[in-house]
Amino acid sequence: MSVKKVRVGNLTLGGDKIYIQSMLNTPAEDIERSVAQAQALEKAGCDIIRAAVPRVDDAKLIAALKKVVNVPIVADIHFDYKIALACVEAGVDKIRINPGNIGSADKVRAVADACKEHGIPIRIGVNSGSLEKELLTKYGSPTPEALTESALRHVGLLNDCGFDDIVISIKSSNVRLMIAAYRLLAKRVDYPLHLGVTEAGTEKMGVLKSAVGIGSLLCDGIGDTIRVSLTADPVKEVYAAKDILKACGMWNGAEIVSCPTCGRTKIDLIPLAEQVEKLLADVDMPIKVAVMGCAVNGPGEAREADVGIAGGCGEGIIFRKGKILRKVPENMLLEELKKEIELIQKGR
Repeated sequence: MSVKKVRVGNLTLGGDKIYIQSMLNTPAEDIERSVAQAQALEKAGCDIIRAAVPRVDDAKLIAALKKVVNVPIVADIHFDYKIALACVEAGVDKIRINPGNIGSADKVRAVADACKEHGIPIRIGVNSGSLEKELLTKYGSPTPEALTESALRHVGLLNDCGFDDIVISIKSSNVRLMIAAYRLLAKRVDYPLHLGVTEAGTEKMGVLKSAVGIGSLLCDGIGDTIRVSLTADPVKEVYAAKDILKACGMWNGAEIVSCPTCGRTKIDLIPLAEQVEKLLADVDMPIKVAVMGCAVNGPGEAREADVGIAGGCGEGIIFRKGKILRKVPENMLLEELKKEIELIQKGR
Protein backbone atom coordinates (compact mmCIF):
# COMPACT_ATOMS: atom_id res chain seq x y z
CA MET A 1 0.00 0.00 0.00
CA SER A 2 1.35 3.43 -0.92
CA VAL A 3 1.65 5.91 1.92
CA LYS A 4 -0.03 9.31 1.89
CA LYS A 5 2.45 12.17 1.80
CA VAL A 6 2.22 14.53 4.77
CA ARG A 7 4.30 17.69 5.13
CA VAL A 8 5.83 18.47 8.52
CA GLY A 9 7.65 21.77 8.27
CA ASN A 10 10.24 21.30 5.52
CA LEU A 11 10.01 17.49 5.61
CA THR A 12 7.72 15.10 3.75
CA LEU A 13 6.57 11.98 5.59
CA GLY A 14 5.56 9.00 3.49
CA GLY A 15 8.62 8.95 1.24
CA ASP A 16 11.78 6.85 1.27
CA LYS A 17 13.49 8.56 4.23
CA ILE A 18 12.81 7.51 7.81
CA TYR A 19 12.94 10.54 10.11
CA ILE A 20 14.32 10.45 13.66
CA GLN A 21 12.36 12.12 16.43
CA SER A 22 13.04 12.85 20.07
CA MET A 23 11.31 14.82 22.81
CA LEU A 24 12.48 17.51 25.21
CA ASN A 25 12.45 16.44 28.85
CA THR A 26 12.91 19.95 30.25
CA PRO A 27 10.00 21.87 31.83
CA ALA A 28 8.08 23.87 29.22
CA GLU A 29 8.39 27.03 31.30
CA ASP A 30 12.20 26.72 31.38
CA ILE A 31 12.80 28.30 27.98
CA GLU A 32 16.57 28.55 28.34
CA ARG A 33 17.14 24.88 29.15
CA SER A 34 14.59 23.75 26.57
CA VAL A 35 16.27 25.78 23.84
CA ALA A 36 19.69 24.41 24.78
CA GLN A 37 18.40 20.84 24.69
CA ALA A 38 16.69 21.38 21.33
CA GLN A 39 19.94 22.71 19.88
CA ALA A 40 21.80 19.65 21.21
CA LEU A 41 19.24 17.35 19.63
CA GLU A 42 19.50 19.08 16.28
CA LYS A 43 23.30 18.87 16.41
CA ALA A 44 23.06 15.14 17.17
CA GLY A 45 20.99 14.59 14.02
CA CYS A 46 17.41 14.71 15.28
CA ASP A 47 15.01 15.42 12.40
CA ILE A 48 11.88 16.33 14.39
CA ILE A 49 11.67 17.63 17.97
CA ARG A 50 8.60 17.24 20.16
CA ALA A 51 7.84 19.33 23.23
CA ALA A 52 5.16 18.88 25.87
CA VAL A 53 2.92 21.95 26.15
CA PRO A 54 0.80 21.50 29.30
CA ARG A 55 -0.66 25.04 29.51
CA VAL A 56 -1.80 27.69 27.07
CA ASP A 57 0.91 30.08 28.29
CA ASP A 58 3.55 27.43 27.50
CA ALA A 59 2.92 27.91 23.78
CA LYS A 60 5.59 30.62 23.99
CA LEU A 61 8.10 27.74 24.13
CA ILE A 62 7.14 26.82 20.56
CA ALA A 63 7.91 30.33 19.32
CA ALA A 64 11.24 30.29 21.16
CA LEU A 65 12.25 26.94 19.68
CA LYS A 66 11.31 28.02 16.15
CA LYS A 67 13.80 30.88 16.44
CA VAL A 68 16.83 28.73 17.25
CA VAL A 69 16.49 25.37 15.48
CA ASN A 70 15.89 24.49 11.84
CA VAL A 71 14.03 21.21 12.36
CA PRO A 72 10.22 20.89 12.67
CA ILE A 73 8.71 21.32 16.13
CA VAL A 74 5.80 19.19 17.37
CA ALA A 75 3.57 20.26 20.25
CA ASP A 76 2.40 17.43 22.52
CA ILE A 77 -1.04 18.35 23.85
CA HIS A 78 -3.61 16.66 26.05
CA PHE A 79 -7.19 17.58 26.94
CA ASP A 80 -7.26 21.35 26.32
CA TYR A 81 -7.99 22.35 22.73
CA LYS A 82 -7.04 25.95 23.50
CA ILE A 83 -3.40 24.87 23.92
CA ALA A 84 -3.47 23.48 20.40
CA LEU A 85 -4.85 26.73 19.03
CA ALA A 86 -2.17 28.72 20.85
CA CYS A 87 0.58 26.48 19.46
CA VAL A 88 -0.77 26.89 15.94
CA GLU A 89 -0.56 30.65 16.35
CA ALA A 90 2.98 30.26 17.73
CA GLY A 91 4.09 28.62 14.49
CA VAL A 92 4.25 24.93 15.44
CA ASP A 93 4.89 22.43 12.63
CA LYS A 94 2.76 19.55 13.91
CA ILE A 95 0.26 18.89 16.68
CA ARG A 96 0.21 15.63 18.63
CA ILE A 97 -3.25 15.22 20.10
CA ASN A 98 -6.02 12.68 20.51
CA PRO A 99 -9.24 14.24 19.16
CA GLY A 100 -11.31 12.06 21.48
CA ASN A 101 -9.93 13.55 24.70
CA ILE A 102 -10.25 17.27 24.06
CA GLY A 103 -13.99 17.59 24.43
CA SER A 104 -16.92 18.28 22.13
CA ALA A 105 -17.08 18.01 18.35
CA ASP A 106 -16.91 21.81 18.15
CA LYS A 107 -13.54 21.81 19.93
CA VAL A 108 -12.19 19.10 17.65
CA ARG A 109 -13.36 21.08 14.63
CA ALA A 110 -11.75 24.26 15.96
CA VAL A 111 -8.37 22.51 16.14
CA ALA A 112 -8.83 20.80 12.78
CA ASP A 113 -9.83 24.05 11.08
CA ALA A 114 -6.88 25.97 12.56
CA CYS A 115 -4.42 23.27 11.51
CA LYS A 116 -5.92 23.07 8.04
CA GLU A 117 -5.72 26.84 7.59
CA HIS A 118 -2.02 26.88 8.55
CA GLY A 119 -1.02 23.65 6.79
CA ILE A 120 -0.21 21.85 10.06
CA PRO A 121 -0.64 18.05 10.31
CA ILE A 122 -1.99 16.25 13.36
CA ARG A 123 -0.48 13.12 14.87
CA ILE A 124 -2.95 10.85 16.55
CA GLY A 125 -1.15 9.13 19.42
CA VAL A 126 -2.82 5.99 20.75
CA ASN A 127 -1.21 4.35 23.78
CA SER A 128 -2.02 0.93 25.21
CA GLY A 129 -1.89 2.38 28.71
CA SER A 130 -4.64 4.93 28.09
CA LEU A 131 -7.06 3.04 25.87
CA GLU A 132 -10.75 3.96 26.00
CA LYS A 133 -12.70 2.05 28.69
CA GLU A 134 -15.29 0.78 26.24
CA LEU A 135 -12.58 -0.74 24.05
CA LEU A 136 -11.00 -2.43 27.06
CA THR A 137 -14.40 -3.86 27.90
CA LYS A 138 -14.97 -4.97 24.31
CA TYR A 139 -11.59 -6.64 23.80
CA GLY A 140 -10.67 -7.51 27.39
CA SER A 141 -7.21 -5.93 27.16
CA PRO A 142 -5.17 -3.60 24.95
CA THR A 143 -5.08 -5.97 21.96
CA PRO A 144 -3.82 -5.01 18.49
CA GLU A 145 -7.43 -4.85 17.39
CA ALA A 146 -8.33 -2.52 20.26
CA LEU A 147 -5.44 -0.16 19.53
CA THR A 148 -6.28 -0.11 15.83
CA GLU A 149 -9.96 0.56 16.46
CA SER A 150 -9.04 3.42 18.79
CA ALA A 151 -6.81 4.97 16.15
CA LEU A 152 -9.50 4.64 13.48
CA ARG A 153 -12.03 6.31 15.81
CA HIS A 154 -9.75 9.32 16.17
CA VAL A 155 -9.13 9.40 12.43
CA GLY A 156 -12.88 9.42 11.89
CA LEU A 157 -13.30 12.44 14.16
CA LEU A 158 -10.80 14.41 12.09
CA ASN A 159 -12.17 13.16 8.77
CA ASP A 160 -15.64 14.34 9.85
CA CYS A 161 -14.08 17.81 10.11
CA GLY A 162 -12.71 17.57 6.58
CA PHE A 163 -9.16 17.05 7.88
CA ASP A 164 -6.85 14.44 6.38
CA ASP A 165 -3.23 15.51 7.04
CA ILE A 166 -2.81 12.81 9.65
CA VAL A 167 0.06 10.80 11.13
CA ILE A 168 -0.67 7.89 13.49
CA SER A 169 1.16 6.12 16.30
CA ILE A 170 -0.15 3.19 18.36
CA LYS A 171 2.52 2.61 20.97
CA SER A 172 2.84 0.06 23.74
CA SER A 173 5.53 -0.92 26.23
CA ASN A 174 4.84 -4.53 25.21
CA VAL A 175 7.04 -5.15 22.17
CA ARG A 176 5.02 -8.03 20.71
CA LEU A 177 1.80 -6.06 21.09
CA MET A 178 3.34 -2.98 19.52
CA ILE A 179 4.58 -4.94 16.49
CA ALA A 180 1.28 -6.72 15.95
CA ALA A 181 -0.73 -3.51 16.33
CA TYR A 182 1.32 -1.57 13.78
CA ARG A 183 1.17 -4.47 11.31
CA LEU A 184 -2.60 -4.54 11.63
CA LEU A 185 -2.94 -0.77 11.34
CA ALA A 186 -0.69 -0.66 8.27
CA LYS A 187 -3.21 -2.88 6.48
CA ARG A 188 -6.07 -0.52 7.34
CA VAL A 189 -4.72 2.97 6.61
CA ASP A 190 -2.40 4.75 4.20
CA TYR A 191 -1.36 7.49 6.63
CA PRO A 192 2.31 7.85 7.65
CA LEU A 193 3.10 5.93 10.83
CA HIS A 194 5.29 7.09 13.71
CA LEU A 195 6.93 4.08 15.38
CA GLY A 196 7.96 3.66 18.98
CA VAL A 197 7.97 1.38 22.00
CA THR A 198 6.60 3.62 24.73
CA GLU A 199 8.06 3.57 28.24
CA ALA A 200 10.81 1.33 26.92
CA GLY A 201 12.93 1.79 30.03
CA THR A 202 16.45 2.85 30.89
CA GLU A 203 19.14 3.07 28.24
CA LYS A 204 20.24 -0.57 27.97
CA MET A 205 16.86 -2.31 27.95
CA GLY A 206 15.12 0.58 26.24
CA VAL A 207 17.45 0.39 23.27
CA LEU A 208 17.01 -3.39 23.05
CA LYS A 209 13.21 -3.23 23.15
CA SER A 210 13.15 -0.38 20.64
CA ALA A 211 15.53 -2.18 18.31
CA VAL A 212 13.32 -5.27 18.29
CA GLY A 213 10.04 -3.39 17.94
CA ILE A 214 11.02 -0.57 15.61
CA GLY A 215 13.53 -2.66 13.67
CA SER A 216 11.06 -5.46 12.98
CA LEU A 217 8.54 -3.04 11.52
CA LEU A 218 11.09 -1.13 9.47
CA CYS A 219 12.24 -4.42 7.94
CA ASP A 220 8.58 -5.06 7.06
CA GLY A 221 8.52 -1.74 5.21
CA ILE A 222 6.33 -0.15 7.90
CA GLY A 223 7.07 3.25 9.43
CA ASP A 224 7.96 6.78 8.42
CA THR A 225 9.28 8.33 11.63
CA ILE A 226 10.74 6.73 14.74
CA ARG A 227 11.44 7.60 18.33
CA VAL A 228 13.51 5.55 20.74
CA SER A 229 11.96 6.35 24.13
CA LEU A 230 14.57 6.16 26.88
CA THR A 231 14.77 7.15 30.51
CA ALA A 232 17.96 8.99 29.62
CA ASP A 233 19.33 12.09 27.93
CA PRO A 234 17.22 12.60 24.76
CA VAL A 235 20.41 12.93 22.70
CA LYS A 236 21.01 9.23 23.42
CA GLU A 237 17.62 8.52 21.82
CA VAL A 238 18.88 10.06 18.60
CA TYR A 239 22.08 8.02 18.55
CA ALA A 240 20.13 4.84 19.31
CA ALA A 241 17.68 5.59 16.50
CA LYS A 242 20.59 6.04 14.09
CA ASP A 243 22.00 2.67 15.15
CA ILE A 244 18.64 0.98 14.53
CA LEU A 245 18.46 2.50 11.07
CA LYS A 246 22.04 1.34 10.38
CA ALA A 247 21.18 -2.18 11.50
CA CYS A 248 18.20 -2.18 9.12
CA GLY A 249 20.28 -0.89 6.21
CA MET A 250 18.37 2.39 6.16
CA TRP A 251 21.10 4.86 7.08
CA ASN A 252 23.34 6.74 4.67
CA GLY A 253 26.09 7.38 7.19
CA ALA A 254 29.19 5.34 7.99
CA GLU A 255 28.76 1.82 9.36
CA ILE A 256 31.20 -0.38 11.26
CA VAL A 257 31.35 -4.17 11.05
CA SER A 258 33.62 -5.95 13.48
CA CYS A 259 34.27 -9.55 14.43
CA PRO A 260 33.43 -10.89 17.90
CA THR A 261 37.06 -12.01 18.44
CA CYS A 262 38.25 -15.58 19.00
CA GLY A 263 41.40 -17.49 19.89
CA ARG A 264 43.10 -16.33 16.68
CA THR A 265 42.89 -12.68 17.72
CA LYS A 266 46.40 -11.36 18.39
CA ILE A 267 45.65 -7.65 18.91
CA ASP A 268 43.60 -5.74 21.48
CA LEU A 269 40.59 -5.58 19.16
CA ILE A 270 37.80 -4.40 21.46
CA PRO A 271 39.23 -0.94 22.28
CA LEU A 272 40.38 -0.63 18.66
CA ALA A 273 36.84 -1.23 17.41
CA GLU A 274 35.52 1.32 19.90
CA GLN A 275 38.04 3.88 18.64
CA VAL A 276 37.00 3.24 15.05
CA GLU A 277 33.35 3.66 16.01
CA LYS A 278 34.14 7.08 17.51
CA LEU A 279 36.13 7.98 14.40
CA LEU A 280 33.11 7.23 12.20
CA ALA A 281 30.70 9.30 14.29
CA ASP A 282 31.47 12.40 12.21
CA VAL A 283 31.74 10.64 8.82
CA ASP A 284 28.67 11.69 6.86
CA MET A 285 28.79 9.35 3.89
CA PRO A 286 27.62 5.77 3.27
CA ILE A 287 30.79 3.76 3.78
CA LYS A 288 31.26 0.42 5.52
CA VAL A 289 34.38 0.00 7.65
CA ALA A 290 35.54 -3.40 8.92
CA VAL A 291 37.55 -4.10 12.06
CA MET A 292 38.64 -7.74 12.03
CA GLY A 293 40.66 -9.71 14.53
CA CYS A 294 42.98 -11.69 12.28
CA ALA A 295 44.48 -11.49 8.82
CA VAL A 296 43.55 -15.13 8.08
CA ASN A 297 39.80 -14.54 7.60
CA GLY A 298 39.49 -10.77 7.96
CA PRO A 299 39.72 -9.48 4.37
CA GLY A 300 37.69 -12.40 3.03
CA GLU A 301 34.85 -12.25 5.55
CA ALA A 302 34.66 -8.46 5.25
CA ARG A 303 35.23 -8.16 1.50
CA GLU A 304 31.99 -6.16 1.16
CA ALA A 305 33.47 -3.42 3.36
CA ASP A 306 34.77 -0.32 1.60
CA VAL A 307 37.83 -0.29 3.83
CA GLY A 308 39.03 -2.27 6.81
CA ILE A 309 41.79 -3.35 9.12
CA ALA A 310 42.73 -6.83 10.31
CA GLY A 311 45.09 -7.61 13.13
CA GLY A 312 48.10 -9.88 13.30
CA CYS A 313 50.86 -10.39 15.85
CA GLY A 314 52.06 -6.88 16.65
CA GLU A 315 50.94 -5.67 13.23
CA GLY A 316 47.94 -5.57 10.96
CA ILE A 317 46.81 -5.04 7.40
CA ILE A 318 44.81 -2.32 5.67
CA PHE A 319 42.46 -3.54 2.97
CA ARG A 320 39.83 -2.21 0.58
CA LYS A 321 37.01 -4.35 -0.81
CA GLY A 322 38.91 -7.45 0.34
CA LYS A 323 42.16 -6.43 -1.39
CA ILE A 324 45.16 -6.07 0.91
CA LEU A 325 46.89 -2.70 0.54
CA ARG A 326 49.73 -2.87 3.07
CA LYS A 327 50.96 -4.06 6.44
CA VAL A 328 51.42 -1.59 9.29
CA PRO A 329 52.49 -1.80 12.96
CA GLU A 330 49.62 -2.39 15.38
CA ASN A 331 49.96 1.06 16.92
CA MET A 332 49.53 2.65 13.46
CA LEU A 333 46.37 0.79 12.42
CA LEU A 334 43.94 3.48 13.50
CA GLU A 335 45.91 6.32 11.92
CA GLU A 336 46.35 4.43 8.63
CA LEU A 337 42.67 3.55 8.56
CA LYS A 338 41.82 7.21 9.07
CA LYS A 339 43.97 8.12 6.04
CA GLU A 340 42.12 5.60 3.85
CA ILE A 341 38.73 6.90 4.99
CA GLU A 342 39.80 10.44 4.11
CA LEU A 343 40.86 9.25 0.64
CA ILE A 344 37.44 7.65 0.14
CA GLN A 345 35.77 10.87 1.23
CA LYS A 346 37.78 12.69 -1.43
CA GLY A 347 36.69 10.17 -4.04
CA ARG A 348 40.08 8.49 -4.35
